[in-house]
Amino acid sequence: MAPWKMILTPVADSVVLSALVASIPILFLFWALAVKRMKGHWAALGGTSIAVLLAIFVNGMPTQLALLATVNGMLFGLFPVCWIVITALFIYNMSVATGQFDVIKNSLASISDDRRMQALLIAFSFGAFIEGAAGFGTPVAMTAAMLAGLGFNPLYAAGICLLANTAPVAFGAIGIPIVVGAQVSGVDEMAFSQMVGRTLPFLSVLVPLYLCILMAGPKKGLEVWPACLVSGGSFALVQYLSSNYLGPLLPDILSSLASIVCTVVFLKVWHPKESWHFADEPKSKGRAELAYSGGQVFRAWAPFIILSLCVAAWGIKPVKAALDQVWGTVMDFKFLIPGLDNLVIDQAGKPKAAVFVFNFLSAAGTAILFAWFFSIPVMGATPRVALGVAKDTLFTLRYPILTISVILGFAKIMEYSGMSITLGQAFATTGVLFPFFAAYLGWLGVFMTGSDTSTNALFGKLQAYTAQQIGIDPVVTMNANTSGGVCGKMISPQSIAVATGATGLVGKEADIFRFTFKHSLILTTAVGVIIMLQTYVFSWMIPVYEKAAAVAAKAPPDPAAAKAAAALALQDGLMYLGIAAVVVIVVAVLSRVVGKDLDAGASGKAELHFH
Repeated sequence: MAPWKMILTPVADSVVLSALVASIPILFLFWALAVKRMKGHWAALGGTSIAVLLAIFVNGMPTQLALLATVNGMLFGLFPVCWIVITALFIYNMSVATGQFDVIKNSLASISDDRRMQALLIAFSFGAFIEGAAGFGTPVAMTAAMLAGLGFNPLYAAGICLLANTAPVAFGAIGIPIVVGAQVSGVDEMAFSQMVGRTLPFLSVLVPLYLCILMAGPKKGLEVWPACLVSGGSFALVQYLSSNYLGPLLPDILSSLASIVCTVVFLKVWHPKESWHFADEPKSKGRAELAYSGGQVFRAWAPFIILSLCVAAWGIKPVKAALDQVWGTVMDFKFLIPGLDNLVIDQAGKPKAAVFVFNFLSAAGTAILFAWFFSIPVMGATPRVALGVAKDTLFTLRYPILTISVILGFAKIMEYSGMSITLGQAFATTGVLFPFFAAYLGWLGVFMTGSDTSTNALFGKLQAYTAQQIGIDPVVTMNANTSGGVCGKMISPQSIAVATGATGLVGKEADIFRFTFKHSLILTTAVGVIIMLQTYVFSWMIPVYEKAAAVAAKAPPDPAAAKAAAALALQDGLMYLGIAAVVVIVVAVLSRVVGKDLDAGASGKAELHFH
């Protein structure tokens, strides 16, 4: 088949008219979810179908390429994205089935039975840790399920976790959005990290209070401003310091740990005068007494400690490289999509590769799967119960899996057809106002793709080029793309599908979208205003860095040196993995030694009923 070149202005050779047509699938998704309240999978199928038809009949994309591009995205939706959601819920549902989650609920209630404080600790702080280690939907799946299990209204559990998953997204999955954005746009990686680290802390310090006001109303929300300040302030301070002096890899990990420690310590000496619960809950009787021994509490939390250890280990670059090398000896984990690979020519005249990467061992979902395996004996479950949990979880997630897969197909057809670039070019016509609208371009990219990494890959070159055209530093617009993008995460159909699967709200995607949409616009507008001020008023906030005038020609790679480097990476990766395995085994064994069974028959009699 002959290659096909993207047509970016197919309607009357006009960027504006072409962008209006390209926005039809997105407007359909907004209408279907916000107005029609359509179920998520039907909205995704409708939006994707419209995008495919427009790609074929308006942009002139060959039917085969349009369909294969969509399938390519759907495969990515199944792996690694759905793989993460499935395995994360394996652990949570196992905790429920074995009764261990009751211990977790009691241990949290002993710190604070106040729903506002529980949201700060789990949705904001713990969610940020998981985002930093894994990203790609993992924190929403874990934290939303935990809050729902604690007794939160499921809609609030899902909405709060989506809102909380804004501050850490830019540095998620060990900084991958920054790394990818720097590679695509050509901006300096450290300067990019610094610029984002001088923007998002303003959001980070406010999000905890924003969450509490949203949950409990202005009066009850403001009552807990000291705890919100400690939670968000500690996170924001460490986020700024780590992103500006250490780089983009560790801000989420360090910030979330600081937030957890500071909040727990603070709640030991300060507590709201009156604990707040949802209106449909019984009146609070105050902070609960810890009903279990320290060993039992440790055992109940051990699976989530093991989860954190595994996910963090998998996030280390040498570990990922080693696992990929090992998996590569079993099978070739990079598969070209025949009939699509290098057959679409982008706006720069370069062929677009279409490769499906099945890096099973190094995927974050596999790290969670290993954590689940280790957690089975820790929780005292039998193989029968474990398999029952897995079966019930897969059945419960059948519609979220469909929604996530289809919406990633939507993202790919928008990208390969050129419609995404057309939308970006329309934003670029705003001139001196572009720094503000650049935040909304990032927001739009995350809405379409569900990923800050993807929006940086999609619009990075456009953001950098437009900045140069209007005479500002490209690091500013890349910051806008990334920081604005984090606010689109909460309304992305992919993220919403993850949240509904975790909270038993399958079919209620429209309710969650309506819940988060207004807040998404408010926060994106705030980011846009901050970017404008940084660009034209507080320009001293833009980092000073050495811009390379030219890239030196690289010498041909030395095969012997490359082989030696690969061997060294394998050795280092296996060493780190071995250390992580030893720590995990110690945690697992220790949890069984110090934690007595809550119910001798729990492992065989567990009720497998999940939300």
